Amino acid sequence: MNRNLKAAAAACAALTLAPLALAENVAAAVATMAAPGADSAADAAAADAAAAGPIATVEIATRRTRSSVALKQDEIQKILPGINPLKALQTLPGVNFQTADPWGNNEQNLSLSVHGFSGQQLGYTMDGVPLGDQQYGNYNGLSPQRAVISENVRGVVLSSGAGDLATASTSNLGGTIETFSSDPLATRNFAAQQTVGSHKTSRTFLRYDTGKFGDSRAYISALHHEARAWDFEGRQGGDQLNAKFVNDNATGKLTLFLNYSDKIEPNEDSTVHVAGETSAPYTRPFLYPDFPAALSYLSPTGATPAAEGNNYRNYYSDAQREDWLGYARYEWNLSDNVTWMNQVYYHYDDGVGVVAGPIGVAGLPALFAVYYPNQNLKQVFGNSGYATRTTEYRINRAGVQSILRAELGAHKVQGGLWFEHNESQAYRRWYALDVNNPSSPYDRPSNPLITQYGSEIENKVVQLHLQDEWQVRPDLVLQAGFKSSLQFAHGDFPVQPKIGAIAGGSKALPVGDIDTKKWFLPQLGARWDLNAQDQLFVNVQKNMRQFVTYGGGGASPWSLASQQAFDLFKAEAKPETSVTVEAGLRGSRTFGGGIISGLDGQVSVYHVNFKDRLLTISPTPVISSIIGGNPVLANVGSVKTDGIDLSGTLHFGRRFSIYNALSYNRSQYEDNYMNGAATVPTSGKNVPGSPEWMDKFVATLNLGQTEISLQGEYVGKRYATYTNDLSVPSYFLMNLAVGGKLPFLDGFVKNARYRATVTNLADRTGSLNVVVGAADKTYNTFPIPPRQAFLTVMADF
Repeated sequence: MNRNLKAAAAACAALTLAPLALAENVAAAVATMAAPGADSAADAAAADAAAAGPIATVEIATRRTRSSVALKQDEIQKILPGINPLKALQTLPGVNFQTADPWGNNEQNLSLSVHGFSGQQLGYTMDGVPLGDQQYGNYNGLSPQRAVISENVRGVVLSSGAGDLATASTSNLGGTIETFSSDPLATRNFAAQQTVGSHKTSRTFLRYDTGKFGDSRAYISALHHEARAWDFEGRQGGDQLNAKFVNDNATGKLTLFLNYSDKIEPNEDSTVHVAGETSAPYTRPFLYPDFPAALSYLSPTGATPAAEGNNYRNYYSDAQREDWLGYARYEWNLSDNVTWMNQVYYHYDDGVGVVAGPIGVAGLPALFAVYYPNQNLKQVFGNSGYATRTTEYRINRAGVQSILRAELGAHKVQGGLWFEHNESQAYRRWYALDVNNPSSPYDRPSNPLITQYGSEIENKVVQLHLQDEWQVRPDLVLQAGFKSSLQFAHGDFPVQPKIGAIAGGSKALPVGDIDTKKWFLPQLGARWDLNAQDQLFVNVQKNMRQFVTYGGGGASPWSLASQQAFDLFKAEAKPETSVTVEAGLRGSRTFGGGIISGLDGQVSVYHVNFKDRLLTISPTPVISSIIGGNPVLANVGSVKTDGIDLSGTLHFGRRFSIYNALSYNRSQYEDNYMNGAATVPTSGKNVPGSPEWMDKFVATLNLGQTEISLQGEYVGKRYATYTNDLSVPSYFLMNLAVGGKLPFLDGFVKNARYRATVTNLADRTGSLNVVVGAADKTYNTFPIPPRQAFLTVMADF
């Protein structure tokens, strides 16, 4: 451990060695935020109570028998107004989040892991609505920032070890992330917020609250966001609308929510690294909008410069996503002790991922020759030397959740059902890029020359759960329950590739059904109040990740190269499972007199046994990410994880606080695996991309109407290959935020305030996130963005 990390560990230990618990005001605030359909009046009361106490940075849900930490709306927006709720979580222990833009909006280069589990092995919900597994290739959901405008987020809760049994997810092996939208205000209000800053940033947020009319209240809000990428001429952003209606009375609470999101994000390509290299470009931006430069970049036959190898440059790439998401929920108070919640939701997504790249790279001439044998490929594709490739997505899913809760003496019993029907599509198409009329990242291509393949998958999910929380005595609670996870999936390929269009000589991509049923996934936990300040918790839970239902790419059975491979997988493969054991101590202390006025936080230890890990293996050489090898999807053994999270906040009166979160995680493979030609020695190796050590801190100084916060994040070395022979170094980044009121505007507007933010304060460079390579000696990275500054002004009317 280096000197800086030792210092960080010592600081965190100082914060967490004292007895830990949570003050009642903080517990109330988190419980209110996490409860579906919580009343906004209670929200306001909890927020006022928290404001009356010490400065809060992170809150911990004391009502749960597992590790659960939360960020409220104010703390999320203090990091950077408009930030992705997932990126806000990077201040929490055990969370490793990276993306190339300050808000965390760009999904193509987003990287998230929690306790060694990748982002696709976590569960995500928004107001209880499932958001899928967050894969960049859409098939079963959408990102939180596309589901709700950031400024409308009431809070986000991370259960880093095991999620709630009622969580609507088929992928929550390593925990859950729950996002909650704010309810309409009880008083009429119009809020406006404008952000400007580096790289022509402009973010405009408007919201109108009706106030109460009878038992009802509502709001409608709009967002427009745009910013130029820091290292290329790409305008990233889009438009979003939210509307919410609440009717609340003694009988029950009705909530209606509607979200529309339309965004376009030009992407940059990652830098490819090869073992033994002497140099690699720091960035790999596309050439758009300089089309003459793009034409001169290629040889007359369409070849890229040989010296650049796999780091050749595309003309452009982008992600276009249009989403509609809505739900209706009614919480019916059947009696003083019985509540029945029913929620229906619908999500429609129409998206496309686009790459306009050279026709002479990555085995493309052989692919195009299948469709245009003995023809001049440059002329076929518009005579520019470039072709435009798309993956075109469509999601049409609807679902229902029903949860019955009853208090029966010392028992709180809960049972529920989640059902979802999802129809998804993925079509791979190729278009000409006309030398006389080139397209742009903001166009959706039309009139394809080639439809390489097209998949359509129908998926039905049924999840049942039953649990009992037993108040054994005033200071002891036991919780036990189980869930059942069932998935019924059928995949078709209405458009099959021609022979030679998929590597390995595949004659057809697979079709057929796979049904997976796990009837008993148990959970057992306990919560012990040692005294009024200190609380112990312990939890054991088993989870399963259902097979990915995506056709034509990724770790999915329907992405295998043949019907025979699919049938073998169906007969022999098992879904991934994990058993998580965690225990911890949490709480707070208030001290009278002296410099230190309070201490609150949590320490938790955990052990995970992850079995039947699925890995896409390519026995034949991988030609490129475009063509791929001849993939095999197989179970390749187990992973053992051990770790500890320590987080706490020291309060120095009402003026100053220091929050620190130190985490250690060791996730190691237990088995070697065969790649079809040789044994890959992964046994005893660390999971790549996941650091062992991380440390985060937030120092906050409150000077009356001005608040200053300094945020720091240390991320340790991460291995870049499965065999741990290559790695990327650690990094340490800091952000500065200053916010306060604008009293000179009083009289014109209400509650005028500002927030100035500087990201990457020291202007560090390095590898932000690592993309683990398919081969042992290669990997990819995205760079750390440079220092950027933003100013936000907001007011109410």
